[in-house]
Amino acid sequence: MSNTTQSIAIIDFGSQSMHLLANKIRNLGAHSIIVNSDITAKELTEKNVAGIIISGGPDSVYLENSLSVDTEIFELNIPILGVCYGHNLIADYFGGTVQPAQVGEYGKIELDIIKTNSAIFSQKNKIPKKSITWMTHGDEVSELPENFEIIASTNDCKIAAMENTKKKIFGFQYHPELSHSEFGVDMLENFIEICGVSGDWTLNDFIDNEIIKIRKQCEGKKVFLLVSGGVDSSVCFALLTKALGKDRVFGCLVDHGMMRLNEGIEVTEMLAEAGFDLHTEEASEKFLKNLAGLFDPEKKRNSIGNDFLELQAEIAERMNLNPNEWLLGQGTIYPDTIESGATKNSDKIKTHHNRVERIQVMIEQGLIIEPIVDLYKDEVRKVGTLLGLSDKLISRHPFPGPGLGVRILCAETENLVENAENLETKIHTIVKNKNFKKISAKILPIKSVGVEGDKRSYKHPVVLYPENTTTLPDLTSKNLELLGNLASDIANSIVEINRVLISVSGKQNPEKFTVEKSEMTKKRIATLQVCDGIVRNAIFGREDCKHIWQFPVVLAPVFVNSKESIILRPIESENAMTAIAAPLPNDVLEQIVSEIQKEVPEIESIFYDLTGKPPGTIEWE
Repeated sequence: MSNTTQSIAIIDFGSQSMHLLANKIRNLGAHSIIVNSDITAKELTEKNVAGIIISGGPDSVYLENSLSVDTEIFELNIPILGVCYGHNLIADYFGGTVQPAQVGEYGKIELDIIKTNSAIFSQKNKIPKKSITWMTHGDEVSELPENFEIIASTNDCKIAAMENTKKKIFGFQYHPELSHSEFGVDMLENFIEICGVSGDWTLNDFIDNEIIKIRKQCEGKKVFLLVSGGVDSSVCFALLTKALGKDRVFGCLVDHGMMRLNEGIEVTEMLAEAGFDLHTEEASEKFLKNLAGLFDPEKKRNSIGNDFLELQAEIAERMNLNPNEWLLGQGTIYPDTIESGATKNSDKIKTHHNRVERIQVMIEQGLIIEPIVDLYKDEVRKVGTLLGLSDKLISRHPFPGPGLGVRILCAETENLVENAENLETKIHTIVKNKNFKKISAKILPIKSVGVEGDKRSYKHPVVLYPENTTTLPDLTSKNLELLGNLASDIANSIVEINRVLISVSGKQNPEKFTVEKSEMTKKRIATLQVCDGIVRNAIFGREDCKHIWQFPVVLAPVFVNSKESIILRPIESENAMTAIAAPLPNDVLEQIVSEIQKEVPEIESIFYDLTGKPPGTIEWE
């Protein structure tokens, strides 16, 4: 690509999906670059920028010392698009009013285009007047700036989109870059056309450029790669091997005791079929010993991440590997870094095992190599295909590095919400207003991690109980969409709630849940492994389950009759930045529930997670 190629610059304000903007622009054939929020107008000009997108972020423009941009950017006479925080920033700079929204919007929201002849909504791409878009905001533009006009609204956000036609400046409160915004890509394509930009970026270019970078960074050195057997680390393994050769890449699979049933065997066999030699290290005692007595999700994640590092050092010493000749390789992808708060303005949602503090120090010291760190899951799969990996390997359901360690919730005592009865009454009202008249609600005495407005949340889940317990709820597409909309309404309206579940175990709403002291133990791991195995067997090979991108199964220390609870979390996603609950065929749901009830006596309640991302994260911890 020539130095004269014009680019669209993404100004990074810490949005969870900021990098996805660059990804979407590249996929549309235009060149994009990511720049820090402190970049100057002069520097952007020097980079031959023909358009600017100001990203979302966790900040609020009305707060003291809130983040801003070099205001001369607005005088460059090139098209600008503000997304979420960027939308608010534009409104604030040009004299509009931004304030906390009366109703925060999280998830799928219907957008009503008011100005259908706006260039950003060009009918060339057949963008309808009404469509679904994805919101995740707690602030809103309440008064329009001078010389701007409203071009789209939602029921709860009057200024969902605005434009200044003369300056070619646009603002979206929603996120067009997220896959669940139905016509978001078309709107971005229109913005590219407004900018007059074209380009030739492809994933083949990425591979060629990355091989050059790998060889330069690894000059005179080899790579010790921690392999989980998931898509990311496998593609990383293949890319490093292509760049350096087999003799310079040592792959190590760590069995930390929290893998799925037969995971180690399956992974080793698949990588062997792909031509990769893999060393396996059994280290369950070490990991479980250090997890004993840990209940907080962040402490658990940090413990697992640090244990990986210590084990790598032990193996290297045992094999007499000269530390001056080796780098540590990781299959880190972009969602890991953004959720860990590792970019300039992003908020920490949760620390991924490959982003613990010691890793950050090693990155600064140049001791880490991460060839796919700028990619999303969908791009990683495509790169894997281009590298010749089998579909069987690259189409596997994603599985977190910490394994079941983040799917087994631990608790020391119950965590009650204040005014639970009043909140449950409010939830019943929401349910009734949505014509779900035969559902009751119970708030669970635990918390889970979520993401709202690019910020971490740690809130309570609520369980919905159908009145009819003789049949399981219908979770096929049409009915699940209604339930998903209900879940969004509840999470958006009740600030203490970030997840909505529905009971699928055929049990009556219990008078009380209890929380018993629950740690990471071999017994609890074995319980979840059996439940997870039941789920995997039920959906394996089913054509009507191929839409399920990932199916976490969660063990929760919520007890009824001294027995724990299982949460089913099948989701549809493209890149892990957004997700919606995935429908399940009735017979699959019945098979999963009946087999868990028959084969796992430790489980009483079984729930299905209706929550999208946002406001929930894919994993519960």
